[in-house]
Amino acid sequence: MTEIPRATEGRTDPSAWRLASVREVVHETPRAVTLRFAVPSWPGHVAGQRIDVRLTAEDGYSATRAYSIATPWVGSAASTIDVTVEQLEDGEVSPYLVDVAAPGDELEIRGPIGGAFTWQPSDGGPVLLIAGGSGLVPLMAMVRAHAVAPSQTDVRLLLSSRTLADVLYRAELQALASAGTVRLHQTLTRGAPSGWSGSTRRVDAAMISAFAPPPAAHPRIYVCGSNPFVEAATGALLGLGYDPASVRTERFGPSAS
Repeated sequence: MTEIPRATEGRTDPSAWRLASVREVVHETPRAVTLRFAVPSWPGHVAGQRIDVRLTAEDGYSATRAYSIATPWVGSAASTIDVTVEQLEDGEVSPYLVDVAAPGDELEIRGPIGGAFTWQPSDGGPVLLIAGGSGLVPLMAMVRAHAVAPSQTDVRLLLSSRTLADVLYRAELQALASAGTVRLHQTLTRGAPSGWSGSTRRVDAAMISAFAPPPAAHPRIYVCGSNPFVEAATGALLGLGYDPASVRTERFGPSAS
């Protein structure tokens, strides 16, 4: 295999590989962590964009995976970005990032990548975010962008998780919902604790209809999750009469890690 050249610090080209150092590791759930990267000369990004992370072994073998950026860009001399990684059992990259990566480690990244699945406060609303599992990550960047630039925009998040223990950013989401920054409805598909006030089934048309702005409000809609989740949610939205042009989707397949 041809040797892949190492990244160079200081590049501003989104397609160029650059070195990023792990500044902090935050354990979100038993299977997911948030890695805070310090990235020299980071060009900035819009909520919803992602980065590629490349790991290269001593024998030259490399593996690259895409991860959504979990935070909005608000400008920072420190040039830090967060990505949240959920470990997959058959993954090549995610087990290392979740179990091994530590502050001080250097990794190769490139980005930001993507432009269609993005939102910023100036885009307006209302906004409907529908997330399945770790599909919450890019949508959380949008929620956080709204939180740091508060407005009268109606932002709603419909979140589907397997169990309460699997919910990413759980305390922060509850705080944002309690403050009225975002309207939040959660559903747990594999069991709920005693006293649970949310739903206990998969996202369906009835759930969307009861929670979402009506089609006549022309909401901006973002759906992110596994392929089956996105297909089901999108089908329900179209069946309810939402404009197909207003629905933006991002999905991950079973082989992504």
